Amino acid sequence: MKIPHTLSEFEQTYYYKTELVKLCRQLKLPTSGTKAELNSYIRECLNGTPATQIKPLRSKKSYCPLAYEEINLDTKLLDSGFSFNQEARKWFADYFGVKKFSFNKKMAIIKRKAETDHDTEMTVGDLILEMQNWDQSKTNLSIEERTYQWNNFVRAFFKDQATAQYRYRLKVASILWKKVRISKKSKIYHHDLLKKYDREIKEYK
Repeated sequence: MKIPHTLSEFEQTYYYKTELVKLCRQLKLPTSGTKAELNSYIRECLNGTPATQIKPLRSKKSYCPLAYEEINLDTKLLDSGFSFNQEARKWFADYFGVKKFSFNKKMAIIKRKAETDHDTEMTVGDLILEMQNWDQSKTNLSIEERTYQWNNFVRAFFKDQATAQYRYRLKVASILWKKVRISKKSKIYHHDLLKKYDREIKEYK
C-alpha cells in the first residue's frame, strides 16, 4: 500500500480499518486499537513524531451496561453502555406495553448499520422510528451489498475536494447517504448533493 507523504495527503483519503492497520505496520506503528486510535498514530507520525515514540493509546473507555432507569428515547446506541440485554428488554416491553419483548433481526440490522456508519448520534428513539418505518423491500439487498454501496459512497465523498470544508466529514457523508439511501435514485455520491442538502450539513462547515 502506498504510504502518504504528508498529513494533508493522508486526510484527503478515506481508509478502511484493515488499510489503516497495513499503513501502521508499514510505518512501524502500533497496529492494535480502534480506527480512531490507528488514525491518531498515523497523524502523529506524519506530523514528525518518530515511530519509536508513538505508544499504543489506552483502549476505548469501557462503559458499564445501562440500568433500566438510565435508558430513554435520547440514549445513544453507541458509546453509552446501551446494549441488547435484559435491562433493555424490560425497557422496550414497558415502552410497547407488552409483557414480554424479544429483540428481532430488524433491530440487530439497524444497530449494526449505525456501527458501520459510525453514527454516534443515533438514539434509541431513532432505532424505534426506523423499526416502525421498516421497508420490507429493503431487505432484498443483503447487508453485504448495502455495506459495499456505503463504502463506495464514502470513498467518492472523500475524493471530492469540496468536502474538505466540512468538519466531521464522515458524519456529513452519513447524513447525505441517508438521503440517497431512501431516494429512488442510484445509491452513489455526486457533488450536487452538497448543494441539494446544504441546509442539513451547513452546520459542519
